[in-house]
Amino acid sequence: MRVEHNKLVRDLIPQIIEAEGRHPTTRILDEGPYRDALRAKLVEEAIEARDAPRDRLPTELADIVEVISALLHTVELSWDDLFALADHKRGQRGGFVDRILLENVQERDDSASNRSR
Repeated sequence: MRVEHNKLVRDLIPQIIEAEGRHPTTRILDEGPYRDALRAKLVEEAIEARDAPRDRLPTELADIVEVISALLHTVELSWDDLFALADHKRGQRGGFVDRILLENVQERDDSASNRSR
């Protein structure tokens, strides 16, 4: 029986599969498809982190870090560059430490302000 996966895997996964007596079929991606596969992997790992029980969350976060590390290489960005960008955004828009959930926003009623003119 053949099981289709068609997803990016860690470098040692094919050898692990072979050690289990199974036979993986793999290919090496070109740069563009590799970046696309990394983005898809990031979403996959984020969903796994979202759904993970508390005791599994650290390993899921480690997977996310690994995917981000690979993505950084594709855009020639260092971890220092990434953290500097995060610091800048935090300075401009804040972080997430205050646990604020935005429930809704009452938009301006432009028609009312136009009538008063």
